[in-house]
Amino acid sequence: MCGIVGLQLRDADLRPRLGALVSDMLVCLTERGPDSAGLALYADDLPAACVRYSVRADAADVDWSRLVGALEDELGEVVDVSHTYGSSAVLASRADDAAVLDGLARLLPSAVVVGYGHALEIFKDVGAPSEITERFRAATRGGYQAVGHTRMATESAVTTGGSHPFSPVADLCLVHNGSFSNYATVRRRLADAGASFDTENDSEVAARHIARNLADGAALGDALRLVLDDLDGFFTLLVTTATEFAVVRDPFACKPAVIAEHDRYVAMASEYHALAGLPGIDDADVFEPMPEEVHVWSR
Repeated sequence: MCGIVGLQLRDADLRPRLGALVSDMLVCLTERGPDSAGLALYADDLPAACVRYSVRADAADVDWSRLVGALEDELGEVVDVSHTYGSSAVLASRADDAAVLDGLARLLPSAVVVGYGHALEIFKDVGAPSEITERFRAATRGGYQAVGHTRMATESAVTTGGSHPFSPVADLCLVHNGSFSNYATVRRRLADAGASFDTENDSEVAARHIARNLADGAALGDALRLVLDDLDGFFTLLVTTATEFAVVRDPFACKPAVIAEHDRYVAMASEYHALAGLPGIDDADVFEPMPEEVHVWSR
């Protein structure tokens, strides 16, 4: 059992409150998953062609300034540190993303890039949602879209790497409630086609399955329909890109999901009480998505 929340803002006046709103939503679902938690925030405050990198290291005493200086020397481009959280940091640069990722891997071998993209920032860790949102100062953050997850581990160990969200490619994010029964088979097929995996988590398989189909030209809605075709199990997925917000449930709709559509936002949560604090919720169109229905909203 896990908890999912998501929020796509239509009203620009709500953007400064994005982090606070989604943090409150996530904390409401603490009982659904106390093992670990994470949030992904989307903001359009970077200059064109600039990419942000959400980086986590095993060591707690990383000298981020020194790392950035070494990375700038290698890349010949400015690298900014927009936020630091002990062993985690958010970097931003105009340099080629492949070069940045390669440089980080060599200069800080313990580093894991948990997400990157022009809009996306991810933070996640082991612990309760209230601890994670406070540690990363989530309530202070603005933006236009967010997803969150609180986890009760079923298919893999309780680790930061196994926590959600999963982001296999730039600006793509997935959170998942449920489990897949044939993920090992799908994982082998994806690996044979060239995909690499960072964890043993079944949710990462779904994220990379979607990423592969998007790379092959599928629209996000079609990529989610291919999940229904290829992956067996009981699940609710919330998947986002820089411009889209999408929800799908398994053929039996075994895992809960509630959607609220309002003039000011689209919101989703595993349970209604996580939506109850949103502004104007009494005026929203609230419904449960049907089995195998794919819902996609665009900015």
